[in-house]
Amino acid sequence: MKNIFTLCLLALSFTIIFSCEKGFDELNKSKTSATEIDPAFILNSAIINSSVVTLVYEIGIVQQIISPNSGVLTGANYNQDNRSSTQANWQSYYRNVIKNTRDIIARTKNDPARSNLMNMARILQAYAFIILTDSYGDIPYTEGGNGYSSQVFFPVYDTQQSIYPKIIKELSEASAALNASGTIETADILYGGDVAKWKKFGYSLMLRAGMRLCVVDATQAQTVVSSAFSGGVITSNADNASVKHDNNYKNPISNTLNSTEAANYYLTKPFVDALKTTNDPRLSAIAIRYKGATSGTAQLPANGTILAADQNGMPMGKDNGTVAAAATADGLASFYEYSQVDRRRMAKLTAPMFMVTASQTNFLLAEARFRGWITTGTAAQYFADGIKANMDQMASFDATTAVLPADRDLYVAANPLTTGSELKQINTQYWISSFLNGQEAFANFRRSNFPQLAPNPYPGKEVVFINRLTYPNSEISVNSVNVKAAIAIQGPDNLETKVWWDK
Repeated sequence: MKNIFTLCLLALSFTIIFSCEKGFDELNKSKTSATEIDPAFILNSAIINSSVVTLVYEIGIVQQIISPNSGVLTGANYNQDNRSSTQANWQSYYRNVIKNTRDIIARTKNDPARSNLMNMARILQAYAFIILTDSYGDIPYTEGGNGYSSQVFFPVYDTQQSIYPKIIKELSEASAALNASGTIETADILYGGDVAKWKKFGYSLMLRAGMRLCVVDATQAQTVVSSAFSGGVITSNADNASVKHDNNYKNPISNTLNSTEAANYYLTKPFVDALKTTNDPRLSAIAIRYKGATSGTAQLPANGTILAADQNGMPMGKDNGTVAAAATADGLASFYEYSQVDRRRMAKLTAPMFMVTASQTNFLLAEARFRGWITTGTAAQYFADGIKANMDQMASFDATTAVLPADRDLYVAANPLTTGSELKQINTQYWISSFLNGQEAFANFRRSNFPQLAPNPYPGKEVVFINRLTYPNSEISVNSVNVKAAIAIQGPDNLETKVWWDK
């Protein structure tokens, strides 16, 4: 009897348990939480995180902004390796851009209704990969960024020589596939889903990629450049690709210059002098000098001057021990009195970050026309249009950084493209127009060898010129087998080794 009672009690218990479990899953489902993210919002996250500009390397390598200070700021100021900073592009683009674009492509590749979104993601992904391979050379491309979407945690490296044709193919196919009759992705924060502008963005990147090949494969470069030009590129500021910022999503470089490093970074003498000696009206839009400043706290708006004649750039090759004497020799109260990019105007927190501009594209077209790779227009006109576009672009940073049309036209008339110095003039202007876009300024400087900058004279430098950034220590320790294989092909993992297209 006792056994029967026990069995009955167990049966009743199981009945109660199963009755409670029935509908349990449904009961515990949130009626308000999102169960799936629209891939358009993932694209927006990738776009926002494309705004990556570091002060330690690229902008210093091309001698536009420099710091005399060591420690965490060591880099292009001393031509020394600092892997806590060389990793910035790697970590930012793989983790926050390519991971997301890979995810979008995986989610939308079999959905014809989201074809435009998929191709927008392909274009943005190509932009990120161009920066990565130009920064480091050989990188994980085919398998890179697939840890989240495909669980590839130890990606193999592709050579840059094999990567560039793949990037160009992606840009060509994705740009051509964008369809104004398809779904318009209005949530997109770059262009509001405007297919025509996305196409121009894609073909402008393709033009940029084609020009990178001008030395290593001129025939292929001409083919790519011609095809991109035929597709339609950005030649108007209305089509510029830029990341907009606000108080929630602050410009990263501005955030740095308006906080911990406000008094640590200065415009260089080569950059200031290049603008000053040609009466370039952009200098007054870019620069400020705090007269009489003897400390960072003395850099007050009240003693700031934006007059071009007052600007004085910091000489290259100085450190904490030698910069004071240099300032004294220049007639300054201290090194805090050297000119800086104006953090309250051009480098304010809400300033945009430009990825591809009409100015840059016009200069590339000027070079392509000079080389005979396109037959429409004249190199002189593209050159003039590039200068005008960049000067007009200055107004997008702040109302007080706008260049007056009369000053713009006077400068253009006084600086025409001159026979025999075309490549020097075009690429020096590209350098100026890429100010605050360090990755692109660094890449085009290596490609063109202009402007003609003197080597950093710092006595403790490791290399004469920095040619690439070094791989992150985290990658070396975690993905060591594939990193070593890449180094065996490319060359030593140091600042001197050149990327494939840099001949």
